[in-house]
Amino acid sequence: MHLAPTSRFTPWVLRLIIANMVVLLLMRTIFISPALADALAFSPAGALRQPWTFFTYMFVHAGLLHLLGNMLMLFVFGTAVESRMGSRTFILYYLLCGAGAAVFSLGLSGIMPVGPFVGASGAVLGVALAFAIYWPDAELVVFPIPLPIRARTLVTLLVGLDVLFYFLTPGDGIAHLAHVGGVAFGYLFFRMQGFSRRSPHPPPRAVERVVMVQSGSAEPEHRTPVTPARPRRRANADPVAAEVDRVLDKISEKGIASLTPAERRFLDEVAKQKKTEH
Repeated sequence: MHLAPTSRFTPWVLRLIIANMVVLLLMRTIFISPALADALAFSPAGALRQPWTFFTYMFVHAGLLHLLGNMLMLFVFGTAVESRMGSRTFILYYLLCGAGAAVFSLGLSGIMPVGPFVGASGAVLGVALAFAIYWPDAELVVFPIPLPIRARTLVTLLVGLDVLFYFLTPGDGIAHLAHVGGVAFGYLFFRMQGFSRRSPHPPPRAVERVVMVQSGSAEPEHRTPVTPARPRRRANADPVAAEVDRVLDKISEKGIASLTPAERRFLDEVAKQKKTEH
């Protein structure tokens, strides 16, 4: 999978990747007891007796390939999403999707068998959903498919495959329905925020026409100033830069007081990244 939303790690994406890597290293070298792995994994049968597993399971992975796959997706989607949301909202959203995947699985365990599972896939797919909501037409290249796929199409495809594989390959050791739960709770978050149907990229404003106003007296003509439309980057070329354009356009049109707290945090994050680059 290839996409370059930003060339740098954002704070919580970097911390999450480090935390997951450290946990895997410790559980393969020092804390190798199967009892510890069972105590950290999420199991619907014992979840209410071990409530910490609603969160701990997402920091435990079955192996190196499992970890690399999840962390690659977290970097690809998470850097842009954290820059857009702000770091505090991003980590809360990430944990919500991860815990939501566990809650979703717990609810389904009453009508179908759901075994124990580990991994950050539910949280990561929730982050992928956020990316697709913010930048639905961003194009991604997924190896080995040679053609670019739009973000919203990719997330829809991933969710559909999880549902399909759950029925076609039962007992394959992958928590397909937990993945769906992470996406479901992410979608619920956006529905509650009122952002699920709103595009973050309004079309460029048209250039205002010069208006000639002439009275019967000898007063000079009055003209409304021409506001040139600022050139805009393609959203799928750099989602973060496109979001900066959108926020700056909003300031230009309505003033800085019109910004939401999330947009103010986003500008602060971008400013901090620019300072570190110089």
